[in-house]
Amino acid sequence: MECKKQIVAEPTTNPSVTEKCSLLALNRSSYYYQPKPGLTEDSVYLLYRTAAIFAENPFYGYRRVHQDLLAEGFDIGKEGVRQNMKYLGLKAKYPHKQTTIPNKEHKKYPYLLRDLIITKPNQVWATDITYIWHGKGFYYLVAIIDWYSRRILSWRLSNTMDKEFCIDALRDALAQYPAPDIFNTDQGSQFTSIAFTEILKNHNIKISMDGKGRAADNIVIERFWRSIKHENILLNEYSTGIDLKQGITEYIEFYNSRRKHSALNYKTPIEVHENKPRKEGGLSTVCELIDFNQFRNLILKKAA
Repeated sequence: MECKKQIVAEPTTNPSVTEKCSLLALNRSSYYYQPKPGLTEDSVYLLYRTAAIFAENPFYGYRRVHQDLLAEGFDIGKEGVRQNMKYLGLKAKYPHKQTTIPNKEHKKYPYLLRDLIITKPNQVWATDITYIWHGKGFYYLVAIIDWYSRRILSWRLSNTMDKEFCIDALRDALAQYPAPDIFNTDQGSQFTSIAFTEILKNHNIKISMDGKGRAADNIVIERFWRSIKHENILLNEYSTGIDLKQGITEYIEFYNSRRKHSALNYKTPIEVHENKPRKEGGLSTVCELIDFNQFRNLILKKAA
């Protein structure tokens, strides 16, 4: 092919480049193609760190991978990270959302968050229950989240969907943090029960409830369910309820203290909830799944 390109490149008026390519059975795109510069040691290492970050956090999109690379000191834009992830075949996916079962006999409260400007931690808390399929049945996970900071304040896991584990989570949160002005829930029977709402009233907390069928009214907890299911539960095959509980414990610690949120200007929930400055620099705690030299050889082979 190089010989054919040299013939086409010879300066002549007739035949034209198009005619020469046709006579030599050479595709014009092949003639005009300019090979990209070879991969440098720095560019290979950048690909390596991108792959390593994604290997530990396969739920990360390019924006969060970009933030971790910036924290490690790399000088690269979001588009560059997106292209590198595409080159490596890395793509995040997302799970589906769940539903809520109401009790028609319980009192419902109006939704108080519409047009409300939430400006500080502990102004609004929210809660919800989600379902986790495990072996022969369901486990039920309830969590209480601070709306402003996205911090998970408390949670409980149960194999029965009664109100008691929701009440335990509420009492735990109130024992650790200042009571919020407003507490938002969906219309699930656990949250509309007298036992649950009386605790809120006794702490002078205003009760807010989503409109019927409006999951978006409680969007911050819905997004947390999406995160924990895709980023932890769906990636692990927990063999027992104890293993599941330990996995959730470890994930929520990661979510609160290490997971950067785009809605929080890529700070962590604890940094925002406790008004701590953002940590900069340092290496991310990724798993070195393979040796860098092995990775480099694979990339150079792919680029050849």
